[in-house]
Amino acid sequence: MDINQPLTLLGGITPSQFMQKYWQRKPLLIRQAIPDFKHTLSIADIRKLVRREEVESQLVWREANVWQMKAGPHSRLPAATQSGWTLLAQNVSLHDDATAALMHQFRFISDARLDDATISIATDGGGVGPHFDSADVFLLQAHGTCRWRISQQKGLSLEPGLPLNILANFQPDEEYVIEPGDMLYLPPHVAQDGVALGDSMTISIGCRAPTQATLACGLLEAANDQIMANLGAPKGMYSYPVIKGPELSATYKDRGIAATDAPASMPQSLIDATLAAISKVRFDSALASRFLGQWLTDLPENAYFAPGDDIPDITGGLPKTGRITLDRCTRMMYRERELFINGEVAPVGATKTLRQLADDRELPCHAPASRRLSEAELETLLAWLDDGWAHYHED
Repeated sequence: MDINQPLTLLGGITPSQFMQKYWQRKPLLIRQAIPDFKHTLSIADIRKLVRREEVESQLVWREANVWQMKAGPHSRLPAATQSGWTLLAQNVSLHDDATAALMHQFRFISDARLDDATISIATDGGGVGPHFDSADVFLLQAHGTCRWRISQQKGLSLEPGLPLNILANFQPDEEYVIEPGDMLYLPPHVAQDGVALGDSMTISIGCRAPTQATLACGLLEAANDQIMANLGAPKGMYSYPVIKGPELSATYKDRGIAATDAPASMPQSLIDATLAAISKVRFDSALASRFLGQWLTDLPENAYFAPGDDIPDITGGLPKTGRITLDRCTRMMYRERELFINGEVAPVGATKTLRQLADDRELPCHAPASRRLSEAELETLLAWLDDGWAHYHED
């Protein structure tokens, strides 16, 4: 993708212009972002999808003017003729190739920020109530029409005691009716309320926005795993490979300390020793990259891989034709020389060729760089093919 070329998806502006002018700044309505859009999944398909155990979903409706929500799987749903209900199927990009491909059209945003694609279907008057999202979202209308009212109000307090987050005082200042192919971008904390006008389907491309607490706790977990790994007792997700660091094996000593007549009092020397120990741990880019690389590519429990039927033997080199593609569920990122895939540190480095695979999500077998893959890279690709993390396609 050329980030300096206009995109119909963004209303004729370039990805660079969008990121500079709108991203996390202000809403943008894009008429016919995908002209004549018709998703491969129908409303009936979504009704079937949410019956499956591995598909996270929620049914939302109002009863006696009180909001209700029920988590899936949903073996039975309200009648299609009954008004006022909404069904949300989460992370459909894990279960459907076309939805995953749609989400990948937004990769002018870093994979570290793109999260998932949720599909909601609703009957007339259905919605999830006035609310706000903590992260950026693109709302693409896939079927029918929907009326969106939005507000950049400051007050975002919620109604207490409800099973979903409903704004206590929603004061809309803009209103749009969107049709198939139209898309509405909303930055974080924009108050919003979408109501179906007849049968409706909306695809929400959501982004990830971790809190500082999430980042701090994750980094501390990675530090803990590396401390143990440097002691020779690796355990935990972030233990391997070992990042060379301090071996904190010395025991606490207080030789010469005076006898105490207050045995329950915490010794200041032990507090000082604890602070001195933690000061030896290096909270640097290497540790942060390890945490983020594995955490951001770690997969939900409902991700499923199916190896292809005809996996070529590539130990001697890739076939002369065809291409290697990443599975729709596979998450792959890199930072400098480290390569991360599906929550693991890859056994090979982030070479130019494997960076191309991560960025493009496919690797043409005939490309010159593909012909120069090392033995270790070929063995790694073969393992990914065997696991279903990647697939070979003949052209």
